[in-house]
Amino acid sequence: MPFNRLLGIRIHRQHKDGVTISCEMRPELLNASGVVHGGVTASLADSAVGIATVRHYKGRPVATVELKINYFRPIPPTGVVYARARLLRTGNTLSIGQVEIRDAKRNLAAVAIATYILLDTRTEK
Repeated sequence: MPFNRLLGIRIHRQHKDGVTISCEMRPELLNASGVVHGGVTASLADSAVGIATVRHYKGRPVATVELKINYFRPIPPTGVVYARARLLRTGNTLSIGQVEIRDAKRNLAAVAIATYILLDTRTEK
């Protein structure tokens, strides 16, 4: 996806229940305080569940319905950040995943829950 390429997101590892993605930090991804911008962290969480969901449903189109994130610590401006998504529920219409975001030293920086909807299961009115 173009947005993921823009951020520098890569699939680090595939798991039976999800995926781990990674992103190398760079100056463009920092906030005014010199740490990783919260929007980047949220995007990593969203992307991790999105990638895991698309993999699970074999490429069916999906969209984010909800994203809830808790930030625990600032992410340093250098190194690789990892987002490990686990799919918690995969239904006929919705998929729900949990994500752990870890910095380069594997410190837990944030957790999130994201809900995705399968677009091709809806009928437009």
